[in-house]
Amino acid sequence: MTSSPIPARPTRRLLGTALATALLLTACGGGESGGSGGGEGAQAGGPLTFATGGTGGVYYPYGGGIANLLSSELEGTTVTVQETNASVDNMQLLASGQAQLAFGLGDVVSDAANGENTFTEALPLCSLGNIYNNFTHVFTTAATGITSIEDLRGKRVSPGAVGSASEVTADRIMQAAGLDPQADIERAQLGVAETVAAIQDGTVDAGFWSGGLPTGAIVELANNADLVLIPTAEYTDAMAEQYGDYYFADEIPANTYEGQTEASPQVVSPNILVARTDMDEQLQQDITRTIFENKEQLLTVHPAAEELDPATAGEVAFIETCPGAQAYFDSVG
Repeated sequence: MTSSPIPARPTRRLLGTALATALLLTACGGGESGGSGGGEGAQAGGPLTFATGGTGGVYYPYGGGIANLLSSELEGTTVTVQETNASVDNMQLLASGQAQLAFGLGDVVSDAANGENTFTEALPLCSLGNIYNNFTHVFTTAATGITSIEDLRGKRVSPGAVGSASEVTADRIMQAAGLDPQADIERAQLGVAETVAAIQDGTVDAGFWSGGLPTGAIVELANNADLVLIPTAEYTDAMAEQYGDYYFADEIPANTYEGQTEASPQVVSPNILVARTDMDEQLQQDITRTIFENKEQLLTVHPAAEELDPATAGEVAFIETCPGAQAYFDSVG
């Protein structure tokens, strides 16, 4: 099994009012295709657009918390959150200068930085640090009778929204299990919240999601139905061998979701906070320092912040660490 440094698992906390507040404050980002941030080569003391994900996942609320933090702590800087289809879209928004900060999952970030697979050329991106780990969720309900990846054959399945890391990971897992992700399932390209709604109304049988713990939309499903999490860890070695060491295995702890009495072994990949390489180095350093030195505040937004660790955050082999971020990590190392 390919191994990778794994930060401490997030503790389970009630999201409650803090999360609702973060969602309200970040709603101004909307879902438009363009951004209104500081353009290419962002400098300190200006507007920044932060490309995140859909409202049912972790990127959007957690990104909202980070945006609010940076806006309050960095003088003259205003960070606006943008709702997106997540990683693939986010890397493209960065490359075009429509966003200056973005979340991205390890496999997509690696492809973007190295010009592989979806990306025909290497994009001018660098890492501000490994922020937290994404756990694959292949989820359904007991009523479908689905208990394995192989059982998805012939079923109505959402591999994730178009342009999301969930879709990339889902297709690679299905391929590792011997399925053709285009021909062997009936695809429904939905975000996690839409997938949960479709499972509840019977129009989709199962869905894929790659996200932090817990993911709000799946919390909702577990609270209203008999949630089944299908294990994927057995495919980790094959995926890591073919694609890279950004895939490793870990478990979704028991009781992360209502009725989940056993740990669920899954494919895991790190989430990276990504910037353009031409962002001002002092701004890179200020952003990185502000995030990692305000862990307790971010924990009130989402428990994934428990994984913030400056001692290991710069250890990202598949993309260059931004020089400003590296300066901060060196200062605390």
